[in-house]
Amino acid sequence: PTTTTTPSLSSPTADAGLVATSCPSGPTGQQVIQLLRGRAAVLSDGVRVQVGTGPLCAADWQYTVLKVTGYEELRVVTRGRPGAPQLVTAGTDVCNAEVRVVAPPGIRTLACDGGTVGLPGA
Repeated sequence: PTTTTTPSLSSPTADAGLVATSCPSGPTGQQVIQLLRGRAAVLSDGVRVQVGTGPLCAADWQYTVLKVTGYEELRVVTRGRPGAPQLVTAGTDVCNAEVRVVAPPGIRTLACDGGTVGLPGA
């Protein structure tokens, strides 16, 4: 007798990077702020910063919106391990070539398409 197996079709998960969701294992907003104050030198120590949105994760990428007192919102795209994010780009427009080409769809939607934050279908 011949047995055939069909591949199981499962719905996409956040790990596939299709949708950006809150990061269960990090990084935290404070880690993103520390990254920008540290080696990246995007934020000076005297500037007041609050996390507005995120970090939101899709695959190994993260998207965060920071509220910077006296300035426009700062959008930040990072990637890498949850405990040690690496800066991809930060600014008011974070839809650069790397984000457009390499970032997973969930991050690209937020960074480039002005996507809304929320649950799919909500």
